Amino acid sequence: MQLKTKFIIFIALVICCSFGVTFYRTSSFQEDLVVQQATRQAKMLFHQIRITRQWVADHNGLFLVKSPGVEENPFLEEGQIQDEAGNWLVKRNPAMVTRELSTYAAREGMGQFNVTSLQPLNPDNTPDDFERRSLESFTRGEAETVELEKVSGKRRLRYMAPLKVDSHCLNCHRDHHYEIGDVRGGMSVSIPMDWAYAEIKTNNRLLLNIGLATIVIVSLVIYLLFDLLVAKRLKALAREMDLYPQRRDAGGSLLEDPDDEIGSLAGHFHTLCQRLDQSQQELDATREQVFQSEKMAALGRLVAGISHEINNPLGGMQNCIQTMKRSMDKPELLTRYLTLLGQGVERIKGTVQQLLNIGRKEPLEVQRGDVDGMIRECLELTCMGRRTVAVDLRLEVGPPLVVGMEALRQVVMNLAGNAVQAMGKEGGTLRVSSHLSGHMLRIEVADSGPGITPEHLDKIFEPFFTTKEVGEGTGLGLSVSYSLVERMGGELTAQNDPDGGAVFTLNVPIADDAETSTESQI
Repeated sequence: MQLKTKFIIFIALVICCSFGVTFYRTSSFQEDLVVQQATRQAKMLFHQIRITRQWVADHNGLFLVKSPGVEENPFLEEGQIQDEAGNWLVKRNPAMVTRELSTYAAREGMGQFNVTSLQPLNPDNTPDDFERRSLESFTRGEAETVELEKVSGKRRLRYMAPLKVDSHCLNCHRDHHYEIGDVRGGMSVSIPMDWAYAEIKTNNRLLLNIGLATIVIVSLVIYLLFDLLVAKRLKALAREMDLYPQRRDAGGSLLEDPDDEIGSLAGHFHTLCQRLDQSQQELDATREQVFQSEKMAALGRLVAGISHEINNPLGGMQNCIQTMKRSMDKPELLTRYLTLLGQGVERIKGTVQQLLNIGRKEPLEVQRGDVDGMIRECLELTCMGRRTVAVDLRLEVGPPLVVGMEALRQVVMNLAGNAVQAMGKEGGTLRVSSHLSGHMLRIEVADSGPGITPEHLDKIFEPFFTTKEVGEGTGLGLSVSYSLVERMGGELTAQNDPDGGAVFTLNVPIADDAETSTESQI
């Protein structure tokens, strides 16, 4: 997941949590505010009804013309009177006025109110559960009660406060043993709340839509800004890093605003590139110096070895020539010294030929030949006159094969010669084996000498590398052998035998009969 995606998701979660808390608090605040407003409305209605009741009590009740629906109150003394015109008038006390006003208010869908007590005279004024709890709390000294309730799926606020006895109340309740200041009951007011909760629901829906739109817009703006100011510049910096070191001005194009973090990072990267370039230049100069030093050291070793290899036969040849000058009358002596001169020339020629094989790759002659026979010939020449060397042959190739016979002969001669030299004057056992493995010829040359030290194993095939004393070897034999095997498409490896000595393993592919011609392996 990309960094900007993680950043946007995190910001969106923070905004959602923040908005969720705000939405919850706003919704709760709306509900509390509506309840407080409804409570104030209920109190206002309560006091209006109480004042109306007070006005009725101050005027000793209201008298209405008796008619159907306007009947006498059976709970009042002198519930009806007759006027001079003979019309019957019925009396309405504050309780009945309150009940009838409540009926009118309910009919109009407004708040309802009711007067009740724990010991009502009129059964219609019997308190419900809320009113009973409120009346009981008034006896304990509470001033008012407020509750929210849901009846028949409709919400309403219930408010109730006590009604105390005053002097006007005794006109109707003089026989009820009330005293001024007593709580004779209470009046409850019911305010419908469905409209308020509908408004709250509408407001919440509006707030939710606004919040979702805000989250989307803010997230989109942050995403675009992050992509423009951060992600795009980081990608550009990554491209600059990929182009280094081809482009030496890496990071320079991102320094539009070097004061911000990415500009500072690009500046540091640009400085790092400059330091790397300087270090690379110093490293190249040092490496060139080391290379020249190694080359001169290798050249010195080569010159010393080649000089010894050439000076020895040249010295002998010079002695032969001087002797021949003094013995011109002895043909048999001249013949002997001419043979020695030829041997010296061949030795010098062989040394020079090894030098030429280092830098030049000549075509290899691929021909059919007896590999096992060739190995026997090489070992006879190598071990001639060395009675301390025992040869253990395990040759299993059999029929002639199509390989680079001459190159293979030179490799076997070099390996066998190194093995004999490694065993020294004390001698030992030279083990040589050959066999076929599919289309590969495998030859192993092993000796019982001291083996190869571990630090030299990865260097023995390098040109001019030798552990022999100056004059005993040029360090070219194994290098030339390795090069010849590579040109034949094979592999030459070296390792130490756990029982002692070194083992050289040669694997070369076998050619088809159609390839028995001179082929270039360059």
